[in-house]
Amino acid sequence: MARRIESLSLAGPAGRLEALLEEPDDQEPRLAALVCHPHPLYGGTMHNKVVYRIARGLRRAGCVVLRFNFRGVGQSAGEHGYMAGEIEDARAALEYLRERYPELPFALAGFSFGSRAIMQLGCELGRGAGGAEFLLAAGFATRMGPVEFLAECTVPKIFIHSTHDEFGPRTDFERMYLNVAEPKRLMWIEAADHFFAGALEELEERVREAAWRGPMACE
Repeated sequence: MARRIESLSLAGPAGRLEALLEEPDDQEPRLAALVCHPHPLYGGTMHNKVVYRIARGLRRAGCVVLRFNFRGVGQSAGEHGYMAGEIEDARAALEYLRERYPELPFALAGFSFGSRAIMQLGCELGRGAGGAEFLLAAGFATRMGPVEFLAECTVPKIFIHSTHDEFGPRTDFERMYLNVAEPKRLMWIEAADHFFAGALEELEERVREAAWRGPMACE
């Protein structure tokens, strides 16, 4: 079965959002996943190599994946929204995904800035009816803002982190992780930097494994 790829223009709170929808290569989708990209002001787009690998890992696990550009990036309308705006962009993209695949459970994933956006949105939505199966954060930057909300978030949370992440040094990250509410799981990847240099294939495989197990990955 050939993989379906669609370029989309979604309705967003600040105007149209450029997006890309991809279904699995060789199976019917069993989960719908939204993937958010790194910081818009520092070159982050839905085509970022880490985002691409996350999306491919999710597809290999049977997910239909929606990537999109935050406001002001690529063909998306608007201007940078200092996280609050981008969370609303993610909410609008998720609404489209859930309307498109109403029968499927959903998950949220992101890299760097995008990982913070999906964690905040996913924790707000909560666990159970209307909530995500799991939240997957790659390169969650400890130095990008408050993290206290994670102490109250009971949605299953999967963190994938580089051993040499300059925006979330290992000591800082481990200290933060201690205060993150269960259920949770942390996977370290031996990589050169925040962008998983030299370890993108391992990142993709870890994402595939985690997504295939879903919430059970946190047990």
